[in-house]
Amino acid sequence: MPDHLEPETMMREISDLEGRIGELRQAAGMPAPDLRATLDAALVELELALSALRTIGTGRPGAAGHSASAETERRVLRTVFQDAPVPLFLLDRDTSVRRVNRQAATLLGTSPGYVSGKQFTAFCDLATRAALRSQLAAVVRTGRRRRVAVRFMGRDRPIDATVTLARVWIRGEPDPMVVAVAGAAGSPVTREAGEAAADGTRREPTARQHAAREHAVQEAPAAPPPDGQAPDVREPARPPSGRLSAVPRPAASHADDDQAVATIVHRMDVLANASELLLDEPVFNETVAVRRCARLLAAELADWAIIDLVGANGSTPQAAQAAAQAAQNARSWQASGQDDPAAADPAGALSRQVVMGPEDDRSVEATQALEELAPDPGTLPYTVFTTRQSALRPHVEELDLLGVGADGQPVCGTIGATSVLCVPVEDGDRCLGTITLAGSGEHGPFDLLDLAVAQRLGRYLALVIRAARLYRRRAEVADTLQASLLPKRLPEIPGVDLGARYMTATHGAEVGGDFYDAFRTRDGWGLVLGDVCGKGEDAAAVTATARHGARLVSRWRSGPGEVLSAVNEALMEEDRFVTAIMAELEPAGERVRISLGTAGHPPAVVVRADGVIRTASRGGVPLGLFDDFEAGLDFLDLGPGDTLFLHSDGVLEACDLARQEFGQERLLETLAGTAGRPVQDMLDAVQAALLDFCDGDLRDDVSMLALRVLPQSLA
Repeated sequence: MPDHLEPETMMREISDLEGRIGELRQAAGMPAPDLRATLDAALVELELALSALRTIGTGRPGAAGHSASAETERRVLRTVFQDAPVPLFLLDRDTSVRRVNRQAATLLGTSPGYVSGKQFTAFCDLATRAALRSQLAAVVRTGRRRRVAVRFMGRDRPIDATVTLARVWIRGEPDPMVVAVAGAAGSPVTREAGEAAADGTRREPTARQHAAREHAVQEAPAAPPPDGQAPDVREPARPPSGRLSAVPRPAASHADDDQAVATIVHRMDVLANASELLLDEPVFNETVAVRRCARLLAAELADWAIIDLVGANGSTPQAAQAAAQAAQNARSWQASGQDDPAAADPAGALSRQVVMGPEDDRSVEATQALEELAPDPGTLPYTVFTTRQSALRPHVEELDLLGVGADGQPVCGTIGATSVLCVPVEDGDRCLGTITLAGSGEHGPFDLLDLAVAQRLGRYLALVIRAARLYRRRAEVADTLQASLLPKRLPEIPGVDLGARYMTATHGAEVGGDFYDAFRTRDGWGLVLGDVCGKGEDAAAVTATARHGARLVSRWRSGPGEVLSAVNEALMEEDRFVTAIMAELEPAGERVRISLGTAGHPPAVVVRADGVIRTASRGGVPLGLFDDFEAGLDFLDLGPGDTLFLHSDGVLEACDLARQEFGQERLLETLAGTAGRPVQDMLDAVQAALLDFCDGDLRDDVSMLALRVLPQSLA
């Protein structure tokens, strides 16, 4: 192409210049930037701008002078390109790779066909990309050869090289092309040491590096160094992935094959660890599972792990805010009589759940920014979620692949990601979200083996999330139903202080069978506490019958014995039995006379004001078993400060790790120790003793009801 710039060409040059200047600014703000290379590139851009200004209005030189030179260069390329002993890249004007020779493919650890068509800068680290683009533009514009220090993202580890850029003209091509010749540079260790010395920091090996080193040492024999060279003492890179690689690579040596086996073993370990971490919960917990999965992936497979989910439980502020906003929008559209456009958007509720990355200060800031960044349309997570198709980008060409931050900078540039993969989180029926992994290329790009592991983990996580959400919905239904079986609040009974406590079993999401109630009777007040055999919806129906039956019958029958007999008749049609205890209160001056009726239930406990403990008599059979029911009856006389304590068998049968029961003696000791304290303190003490004894693991529901006679001055 002639050096004269037409108006259309000038506009294109200006647009390209603006883009390259923006990349230089971003490169200067990256961690450990190569400021010298960036400065040189900026000076090159100034020279290009000056050269472009000088061409405005000048005459167009003839093309004859180019034809002989172009033909000569074309013959040379045809002869030596493929068999040249050095890596060669033939680049278009826009820096995309037209062709590479075998040496260049070997340098990158891939095949010539994979490299062709991709941006040349996609195979370089982010710190050198902006400067390289400027130098390429200068070569195309001026024709002067340039040498640039480049760090290629090789298949197994970064490779430092010096690239010589030269412009060539090829007949039939409207634009000039660039030949890039890669030569050896200093050792990556030397470069890393120099960078560490420059910024005063040293990058510690990640868990992923330690895993690679461990497997490489255990599985792969050490290869002898070439003659005359010192052994390579660099940090062992991630083992290659063998024939499963998404990036085709040349034939491997025996050492490479051994390392490939080590890589497969490592991935199997990751899957095994994931299974253990996700399932090691007595009760499925979505938030715990998601964070465990992200932490494992960030430690073993990637530098960054991002998990986005739809229909989350609102455990994060972002999820709660998104759900609230979606609900508000839906109500607004409904009020206007129009269809909500978000209803047709399958990813409208996709929200960021967790971001895991390195723990240095800069990465912590990036993590916080990413947590606030939604997976908007156009980003890779959004696309993978809507299409339910996994995506693998071994070499990132578009830095806004994961979106753009609030500061206007592409996310990939902010976190230094040169390789990205994203998989859907599917449970077989629907897509629940996505898992995104990003790497800096220090261990090579992601491959098909990494993708397969991430897909399997996505499946594992989806199943755990589905189970957790089903469990949570059942627990919510159970809680709602359980609340309907207990009084919302206890009545205020003159002359006594009344308190109750209910604790659900630690395991399971079914409705418990315990119940208690306090209500007016025909002659005063009544208390009832019972336990239905079994759990679940069927048990809940029996619980409701027993509780409300006792409350209703007490309005027209006197005495616990008669009330319990009537309830027994109502329960004879049920297939479950009920143990219960009922008390009727009869005020007698400063004292209260208690009539007790027991139906196969643990006896009531009386705690005297001076700490003396007495238990009522046992008796009766459970309700709902026999037609000829007869309750066990007893009568108690309570004075000021005395307490009547009713409880279910869940108190006595709570077990410790040795399967030893809490028992009645421990209960009586706890009650005696709180004889002079308020009723709520007494209930708190029993609850604390129970939870401490069983280490918080209640195997059955627990219900307690306590009544204390108040002195006349407090009544």
